[in-house]
Order: sequence, then C-alpha cells, then structure tokens
Amino acid sequence: MANPVGVVRVWEESKENTKPLRTGLTTGSCATACTVAAAHFLLGEKRLNKVSITLPKGKEVDLPITELALVKHVCKASTIKDAGDDPDVTHGATVFVELALVEHVGVIFKAATGVGTVTKAGLVLDVGEPAINPVPRKMMQEHLQKMAMFYQYNGGFEVAVGVINGEAIAQKTMNPKLGILGGLSILGTTGIVRPYSCAAWIASIHQGIDVAKANGIQHIAATTGNTSEEAIRNHYQLEDSALIEMGDFAGAVFKHLRKNPVAKLSICGGLGKVSKLANRHMDLNSRVSSIDFKHLAKTAEELGANEQLLAAILGANTSIEVLQLCNEQGLDLAAALCEKALAFAESIVPAEVDVEVWATNRQGNLIAYAGKGSGV
Repeated sequence: MANPVGVVRVWEESKENTKPLRTGLTTGSCATACTVAAAHFLLGEKRLNKVSITLPKGKEVDLPITELALVKHVCKASTIKDAGDDPDVTHGATVFVELALVEHVGVIFKAATGVGTVTKAGLVLDVGEPAINPVPRKMMQEHLQKMAMFYQYNGGFEVAVGVINGEAIAQKTMNPKLGILGGLSILGTTGIVRPYSCAAWIASIHQGIDVAKANGIQHIAATTGNTSEEAIRNHYQLEDSALIEMGDFAGAVFKHLRKNPVAKLSICGGLGKVSKLANRHMDLNSRVSSIDFKHLAKTAEELGANEQLLAAILGANTSIEVLQLCNEQGLDLAAALCEKALAFAESIVPAEVDVEVWATNRQGNLIAYAGKGSGV
C-alpha cells in the first residue's frame, strides 16, 4: 500500500505463484497519459484513443484513452489502470484528468473526485496539497511543456486528477492512517508497476513511520496482517497512525528506522511469519522465504525436544501443527521463536529503539512475547 501513499493492501498470507507475471503501469503514468490526450484535444483539436508517454527512465509506452469530453472549456480524459499481475487495489480503476488552459505559465495541480488531500505533516507533500506525488507531477509537467512547445502555446495549465470510486478504494489502503483524506494518491517513481516488488507498499511503510514521528508518536507497531494489527492495537490501545502495515516487508521497517528511529517498535505477526523472521529473513513472502521446518526442529531441540518430537516436526505441514506438537510436550516454541526474531531485529534496528516481538494465532490471540519488559 499502490504511495504520499495509496499502497496496495493485500492482507492474506502470501501465496505461491509460479506463472510468469506481467508488469503494469502506475496511476502516475495513467494520469500523464490522460493529460497528454486532453492537451492534444484542447491545443490541437485532436481526438486520440491512444497516446504515447515517456517514462522517467526514457521508455515509451502506449496507453488507451477510454473517454474524451469537453465541458465548459475543460477537457476530461480517462484511462483504465492496468497494474499487470501486481496485487494492487487500483487495478482496473478509472483514472481521469480534467485539464484547463490558464493564463499564467506553469502547471497547477488539483485533486478531482477520488484523489485525496494531505492533512498530516510528515509526507513529501505539504498539508493541504493534493495527493499527487512528485514524480507523477514531474511527468505531467514535462509532457505538458513539450505539448506547449509543439503547439506554440504560451499559457499554463490546470490539472485536476481523479479516480472513479477512489474514496472507497482508498479505504483499502494506508491513506486514511497517513492523513490523506478524500481518496487515493497518484503514485509512481518509474512509471512501471513490477509484480510483487510492491515498491508502493514499501514506500508507504517509510512514510507511515515518518508521519507517526511528525505527529509525535514514538511507539509504533509493525504488523503482518489484519489479525495481528487488531491484536496489537487492542493490547496497547494504539491510534491508527501508530500502526504500520508491514505485510511481508520487515526489512523496510528495520532499515528505515536506522534513518528515522522511534522510541519503541512492536512487531506483531502470525507464528509462520515470526518463524521466518526468527530464521533471519527480512522478506517474509513465501516466494522468497518458506517456513523452514529444519529451523523449527532445531529451535525445538534447543528447548529439549526428544527424537520422536523432532521427527514429527520435520514431517509436519504447517507451523501451527508444529506449535501444537510442541505445546503437547510442554515446550514454548512460540516464545523461543519470538526471542530469535527479536535478536535478529535488534541486530538491524538502532539500539535506541526498544524492540519487542509478539506472535498471534489464527484466532487473533497474542500467544507469545519477547522483549525487555513484560509486554504490558
């Protein structure tokens, strides 16, 4: 979460995917294409159903234009976002631009319906600005400059970017927690959405931490899913801005805290995710790190597991099954994994950050804790 940030928010446990994956284009690329189509219409009276744009690294791509209409000297152009095979909540959304010509040279950006407005400090945009990120702004400005030169136009432009149903879609992103209200963010740094790279999600993690600090929050909780988020929220009565939707990207949290530390970090996740962190993985997605039953067996052995239990663990199918086997023998595997995960996190996060790790079960109960205090 997709980001200011309107990141994808995929909260199921990671799934395996072996088929080739398609790349897609960002909302920033979509908005740029719409801007180009609308400018051609206003400046050259050209009605295009497809336009070519140049991405930040120089690649040219074509995007379809699904709507082009003129209402009171304002041209509205629309396209459908194709995020490829990335799990992006904006895939299939209609992105549009309402472009108007203005007297003064330059480009004025506004939020149309479905694009949010920044209301909290800590983001790359000032409070009150439309949530159109710097790179998409630059893309639109550069394309409009070229259009102005081509058509020998000496005035300026007003660009209002919107997304159909964007306010509802934004509820599935981190925007409300980041103080981006009224809709989505227009995103992109390369113009391309790379499947499961989740660059927007990682960016939203960074900005979530920045926003928390900028608003005086020094205790944040990084969670792997809805269940763990709800558990740690209820335990500490945390406000929304303190909750960082980490998903599988633990490394994004740890590394950003090196630059922008807080007083306390609570890591909370399902036992399977915690076991991966305990095994020193920073990307917890199943495509990168699977549950290591040999590591679980080694941890159980350190707790005193006998040969029969170790064999059962190596033959298990899930971490939950392993937990049950250990519980039956009176071995607190969950706590041991939390301790290992804590040691790994502390090896990366600055010493000034008080780190703790919590594990949850599938029912949303906190089942284990590791940290300096009691966890109360």
